Amino acid sequence: MNGRRLILSAGMLAALPTGMARAQDRTTVVLGTATPGGGFPVFGAAFADTVNEMDSSLLVQTRNTRGSTENIPLIEAGSLDIALATGEPFHEAVNGIGRPAASLKILAAMYSSPGMFVLRADSPHRRIADLVGKPVAFGAQGSGLVVLARYVLDGLGYDMRKDFQAVFLERAGDGPAMVEDGRVAALWGAGVGWPGFSAVAKSAGGARFIVPDEAEAARILAKHALLKPLVVPAGSYPGQDAPIASVGSWAFVIARPTLPDETAYRLARALHKGEAAIARRLPQARETTAANTVAAAPRADLIHPGVQRYLREAGLLR
Repeated sequence: MNGRRLILSAGMLAALPTGMARAQDRTTVVLGTATPGGGFPVFGAAFADTVNEMDSSLLVQTRNTRGSTENIPLIEAGSLDIALATGEPFHEAVNGIGRPAASLKILAAMYSSPGMFVLRADSPHRRIADLVGKPVAFGAQGSGLVVLARYVLDGLGYDMRKDFQAVFLERAGDGPAMVEDGRVAALWGAGVGWPGFSAVAKSAGGARFIVPDEAEAARILAKHALLKPLVVPAGSYPGQDAPIASVGSWAFVIARPTLPDETAYRLARALHKGEAAIARRLPQARETTAANTVAAAPRADLIHPGVQRYLREAGLLR
């Protein structure tokens, strides 16, 4: 337009459709998820739909990334407003383990993530030791699930890259087919409702899960205090008739440290108001509650100040 700015008069603004005017007034929040086919994009969609439904002044938009280990530097750089991250990369970032300490804040707890291997039901393997030397898909390279696997296996004295034929995926959704056609002996994942587990469990041959036994879990927890004993309830996956006890951590919605307190407050309020709605959209999101945010945060000061304000008003934080 030859360098000229388009200026709308007050009368022209008044003539704009109501929906357009409302869209201009909304606060856009960009949410980083992960590669298609994994749990993070599914959760991200449920989170965005719920917040947008509960607070018309907010507009959460999702963006696919390579997962937790990319989300954290993107958050640090201010390229994302909020993002999803598993507990292990978050722990390493805020505590400066293997990298400079990051100023990250928790917006909400997502859900607990007990780690498991899924195999075809007819697989001869029964224990983690049986998978040593075998091809195992550990997830997308940037996924926090890979970091969880590293901690779990290290607790048992294994090196993920040396003791297994480690396979890292371009897309999280590629893993189930590799289990089904035998290209890998197992697929690593975590949590309730994880798409990779569901896909294998729904396949014609069905699925079986391998987790650390009681003695192995004790060894892992003794070495890595950030991990916790967690349980996948019975019936979480087709054919899973009994609860499965494993180890893992909580995943979080994290925020850039410069996210305005008022925006974080409104996001927390909308999410708390929408707890029943997000649970209807996604079964594993039943754990996405304000109470669990308080319980799962490693320290209260890691919760975003705007969220802390809301939690105090809700009587959930002192």
